This record gives sequence, structure tokens and C-alpha cells, in this order.
Amino acid sequence: MKIFDPTTLGGVPLANRVVMAPLTRLRAGEHGVPGDLLVEHYRQRAGMGLILTEGTYPVLEGRTWTGQPGIETDEQAAGWARVADAVHAAGGRIAMQIMHGGRIAHPEITGVRVVSASAVAAPGEIRTPSGKAEHPVPHALEADEIAEVVRGFAAAARRAVDAGLDAVEVHGANGYLLHQFLSPASNLRTDAYGVTPEGRARLAVEVVTAVAAEIGADRTGIRLSPQHDIQGAVETDPEVTAATYAALADGLAPLGLAFVDVLHRDLRGELVQGIRRRVGAPLIGNSGFAVNTTRDEAVGLVEEGVVDLAAVGRAAIANPDLVARWARDLGENAPNPATFYAAGAEGYTDYPTHAA
Repeated sequence: MKIFDPTTLGGVPLANRVVMAPLTRLRAGEHGVPGDLLVEHYRQRAGMGLILTEGTYPVLEGRTWTGQPGIETDEQAAGWARVADAVHAAGGRIAMQIMHGGRIAHPEITGVRVVSASAVAAPGEIRTPSGKAEHPVPHALEADEIAEVVRGFAAAARRAVDAGLDAVEVHGANGYLLHQFLSPASNLRTDAYGVTPEGRARLAVEVVTAVAAEIGADRTGIRLSPQHDIQGAVETDPEVTAATYAALADGLAPLGLAFVDVLHRDLRGELVQGIRRRVGAPLIGNSGFAVNTTRDEAVGLVEEGVVDLAAVGRAAIANPDLVARWARDLGENAPNPATFYAAGAEGYTDYPTHAA
């Protein structure tokens, strides 16, 4: 089956076409430093063709949760170097997802202000160290502050690659900062970073361009989730959404990216396939969010050419040997949602392999 065949993303050779989706797990402690738990967790899953790490903040202002790892300090970079070394020793490849949370944050978590495209609070509540709180109204970034955001992503990418990670995925999805600029519901700007499809796409294009210039386009990808309608980054007008993502894809096309990673319920549809064609990069596809991606679904998507690689979330959480299980069509462990965001090894490094 094609999904088990080797391939290459940009400059990174992969043993198969199963990708571990980025999965928030919150085991990096108060200071965002990857420790023994993260080293073991990612090492166990080195059989995946490519591991995409959990969203990792480039600057403290971009942190969304306590326990989220960072890539801003030397100590954090050293922790990620241990992770990369362990994955490579086990024969795997790992890319860091760099994620700025924007308005999905709180001053109790960041220790500083909360920022976004516009001064519009996200809906709902966020969990802080002292309990649940409403999302605060963010500071609308000024033009010079936007330039600093771009530099922060590029510097984080450099630290990640210098720490030994194979590539970087820029997080432009799921209602976080870059998605807040893409969505007309959260981007009410009237300057060059709003109003038009090209304006809303501008920050994402600038960030990915800067990252590619810093570490090479053959090590750079982006994650998108058009029409996911999460955390207030709502995209309900099909024509506006199509125009925005066409502008984004056209802005990225000249770069020659390693991949584009899209989360969407309809991977066969024109919106996703149009992004794929316009960017001209291999497509990592993920059809589910908070649902299990099955072996048959992933195999079919790759076999039919709908995607080049299939991203898998919950099955990868519960099965450190997922690719070996799928290759032999064996049973799977069931994930335990109660431990997804808990502390410690339970539900993180204690899922058994089939052999065990």
C-alpha cells in the first residue's frame, strides 16, 4: 500500500506517509522546557513517517497554556535537542509546529499582554492557573509590532533547526494568531493587513516567507484549517473564504515549500485541492478534529491521491507503534481523553505496543 512507501518532503526523507498530527499535551511544565516525558513520548512514536510536534510558542507573548513547550530560550532549545536526538536514534523524523496563540491566551499565562489582529475578544473562556476566565480583549497589533511577530517566528525556526529538528510547520490554523488575521470575523483591520483577501493573508505569507528565508523552504510548511470555525475564527462565507485562501496560496507558491498541511472535513473538495494546486507543494491531509482517523480512511486518501500523506491524531496518541499495527492490520489501543491534558506519564508514555 502506498501509505507505507517511503517519500520525501522537501529535503527530509521519510520512511512512510503516515504523519503524527500536532497534539497539545501540556507536559512541558511551568517554564515550557521539554523534559524526560517529552523525550520518551516522541521517541516511542518514531515509527511515524513524520512527527509534527505539539504547538510550540516562539515568544512568551504567544503562549496559550501553562505546560505548553516553547522554543524561545536556550533551556527550551536544549530540551528539544534531546527530543530530536531520541527520535533520530530511533529512526524517525520530527518537525516543530511553531504556534503563536494570539488572543487565545491570558495575561496570567503569558505574563504580558494578549495580542491579535483586532481588539476583539475570542468567545468563551480559557483555563488559567487560577481557574477559568473569559478571554480578554486583545491589543490590536501595530505595523511595527507585526514585523516583530514575523521576526519571532523566524528566530524560533532557526532555534528549532539548530536544535536538530528536521523541519518547521508554521501554525496558521485552529483560531490562533495567523488564523485570526485570515478570518474576517476576528480581523476587522482597515490597513494593509485587513479588508481584502490579500490583506488578511498578508501576515501568514510574511511569516512563512521569513521562516523559509531563515531555514530553507525545503524545511518549511504551514498548517491551515479553512472553515473549521473554531475559537471565533469563523469563515462562513464560502466565496470570501475561497478568495482569502487563494490569495494565501498564491503568496506562498513562489517559495517552493516542503508541504502544506490542511485540516478539513472534505479533503476531496475544491477548497483544499485548490490550495494544494496553487501552493504546488505536497499535501498532508487531516480529515478529523476530535474524532478518530481510521486506518482504512488514511490508506484510502493516500491510495486515491487525495493527499500525499495522511495526518493522524488520536490513534497516534494511543498507539506508539501505530504504523506497525496498520501495516499488519492489527487492533489498536483506545485513547483515553481524560489524560489528554493531564500531568505525568499516564496516558502519555504508558500506552502499550502490540508486541507488549
